[in-house]
Amino acid sequence: MIRLVNVCKSYRNRYIGLKRVLRDITLNLPDHKSIGILGRNGAGKSTFMRILSGAELPDKGIIDTGGKRISWPLGAGGGVHGSLTGRENIRFICKLYDYPFQQAYDFVEEFAELGKYMYVPVKDYSAGMKGRLAFGMSMILDFDTYLIDEGFSAGDAKFRKKSQEMFDTKRQKSNLIVVSHNPATIKRLCDWGAVMHNGKLTVMEDLDEAIKIYSGL
Repeated sequence: MIRLVNVCKSYRNRYIGLKRVLRDITLNLPDHKSIGILGRNGAGKSTFMRILSGAELPDKGIIDTGGKRISWPLGAGGGVHGSLTGRENIRFICKLYDYPFQQAYDFVEEFAELGKYMYVPVKDYSAGMKGRLAFGMSMILDFDTYLIDEGFSAGDAKFRKKSQEMFDTKRQKSNLIVVSHNPATIKRLCDWGAVMHNGKLTVMEDLDEAIKIYSGL
């Protein structure tokens, strides 16, 4: 089980002072349950995902992952470093997770279809190319929980179909935490629903109820 107790996060802004982004979030997510989090822009969804992944620390509260292996947030090119080439990004991930580099590189090279751009710094990629690299890198490893930002699959229709098939295979053995503006995405991928509004997270086992509340915001 992934457990959060009274997790808070604030940032200081030079114009508006202290902004509380997450307010006393408590969540108990059982194994083999995927949760979809709906929320408007600025609701705190991205901050929540970064804290779950360990990329940021909360100001206070308890985060207990139960020893689960949690991915970095997938989507919008998450998990890649702009100053490194595609190949160097793969090598970095392999060192971090103790995974054979050549095996990983061969997979991502074929899957992401980037050709010579594997030797180009990621900061020179288009958004679609960056997303394809990031998605391919995330598929190298088997995580217990995948953190999914909306738009995690990039590219043309053929690539999106290939990505979805690959991801469907992965999620048979893993659970998901998905943030999205799209109720249809949540219904397709998740068991539970949640609404994030003004830094508060309301969790419901009834997906339709969560969607109804979100639609009324």
